[in-house]
Amino acid sequence: MTTPAIEGWFTTGPEPALLASSCTECGNVAFPRETGFCKNPVCSGETFDEVELSRRGRVWSYTDAQYQPPAPYIPTSDPYVPFALAAVELPEGLVVLGQLATGHGVDDVSVGSEVQLVVETLYTDDEGEKLMWKWLPIGESA
Repeated sequence: MTTPAIEGWFTTGPEPALLASSCTECGNVAFPRETGFCKNPVCSGETFDEVELSRRGRVWSYTDAQYQPPAPYIPTSDPYVPFALAAVELPEGLVVLGQLATGHGVDDVSVGSEVQLVVETLYTDDEGEKLMWKWLPIGESA
């Protein structure tokens, strides 16, 4: 069985999407979804519509995780496998952090390069595969 590692944050269909909220009073978009109060400091909104964020964005920053973090971090692989992270700016104005897709590292991206949202297996446990969104580099990196 495959399930999202974080329920309700993203869809897993053929065209996966991050799920955000849009304040019904001011239109402020928040990821992860807001359920209590608007994150816009000048708004007192408390109701939200669910919206899907754009699937493509541009790398705002990136790094690699070459060293296993200390406890209480729980590794998803044994032995630890380094991975790359990208902070991606979406057209909605949000910057969303995520791992780069399997097989891609910091040499595959640069600031401003385009990436696309994909869903891959993050780890497998007794209940099955746990899925997570990742960023797939597309086109030429500068």
